[in-house]
Formats: sequence, structure tokens, C-alpha cells
Amino acid sequence: MSVKSDQSIHTAFFYGTLMAPDVFYTVCYGTKQVPKAIADLHTFTPAILHGYCRRRVNGAVYPGMIKDDGHCVRGMYVTGLTRANVVKLDIFEGTQYDRQKVKVRLLKEVGNAKGEGNVEGEEREAETYIYLDKDELEEKEWDFESFVKDDMKVWMGGSDEFFADAKHNSDEFFADGERKTL
Repeated sequence: MSVKSDQSIHTAFFYGTLMAPDVFYTVCYGTKQVPKAIADLHTFTPAILHGYCRRRVNGAVYPGMIKDDGHCVRGMYVTGLTRANVVKLDIFEGTQYDRQKVKVRLLKEVGNAKGEGNVEGEEREAETYIYLDKDELEEKEWDFESFVKDDMKVWMGGSDEFFADAKHNSDEFFADGERKTL
């Protein structure tokens, strides 16, 4: 992996399904209803990443993000991630994605879905997952609101089985000897 860090606390920029706290908590803690003490460890702040675009993955309900000058992606800047959280996120994202450092701008005000009305604030460094095969991405922009409305409930309904499989298959994930460095 291209990201190396000796920090014990990480930040991330999520632009897809992980923007939903229920998905994030299920991936990192195995349940969407975490105790308040766990929820308080993390902040979710709207942010924007310039120079990238987010597209739907062919045949999937989730997106991939690739470099694309002149475009930007609105997502969530999430704080308080531990090394254990990052390992679980790496397994969840799989080999289709590469975790990389980026610089995002926090949003003081969130505009509409097209980004009109966004008011940008401070720049922050975060890790995000870049999609590796741009040929697998559709031309159309992935829409978070549509995911929440149309797909998330069904998608999360299978989460117990999915995450049990993901945990069970973690050895396979690292089988090539290239462990993602935290």
C-alpha cells in the first residue's frame, strides 16, 4: 500500500456507503448501534475533495473514486479512527481500492447536490480509498441520497453475513503478502 503511518489515530475521507454512520459503525464495530462512548470517539464533518470524481461501479450500488481534474467529490471527513478500524476498513474495501493520503476542505456550509452553495473552510489531511480500475466505473455520478433511499436498507440487511464472511476471508485478503501499512 502507498500509505505508511505510525500514528495511532487516523482520519478518513469517505465518499460512498461509509458516509452513512450505520455502515461505518457496522464495518468498524460489527453493529450499527454502538454505545455513546464509541460514537463520541468519531466526528463526521462534511468535506470536499478537489481533483477527483465519484462514479458508480458497474453492477454495484457503491461508488469508486478516481483522479479527475476539474471535478470534486463531496463526502465526510471522519476522525478518531484507530489502527483496528483502518484494518477493518481495508478488508471491507478489498483489493479494488488503494488507501491514499489526500487533502480535503471541510465545509462550513453544505450546498445542494451539485455543490452550489458550498462554503469551504479549513484544509485537512485524510486517508481515502481510490478505485483502481476506472474501466469498471459507469459514466454517471454515484448518488448518496439514492443509495440511502433505495439500496441501503437491503444492503445493510445482509450485513451480518457479509461481515462474518469478510472477517473469515481476511487471511485471503492479505494472502499476496502485501499487507496494507497503517
